[in-house]
Amino acid sequence: MYGIANCDTIKKAKKWLAENNIEFTFHDYRKDGIDTGFLADAEAKLGYEVMLNKRGTTFRQLDDSDKTDITREKALALLLEHPAMVKRPILNHNGTFHIGFKPAQYEEIFC
Repeated sequence: MYGIANCDTIKKAKKWLAENNIEFTFHDYRKDGIDTGFLADAEAKLGYEVMLNKRGTTFRQLDDSDKTDITREKALALLLEHPAMVKRPILNHNGTFHIGFKPAQYEEIFC
């Protein structure tokens, strides 16, 4: 699971996994960093439009020029520079990427 430790959605996802006795590793973008390899791999499976959190504070604080005409390359560069803009959590389970957390979604993935 990839994300930021203080994110409420991450906390809910981690709690769900623990309560369901599902082992996982957590990669914190702020502590452990984020790299182009991970971003490119996740983007190839999820799409940059899904990964880029436009509702968060970090995105809203960008210059207008950064918020317009977003291409794949521009999105990946922004996500690399501002990992807080990556929607979370991103879960890699058996080589398949999933994004976000809802109990029903995780039930489907793990049960």
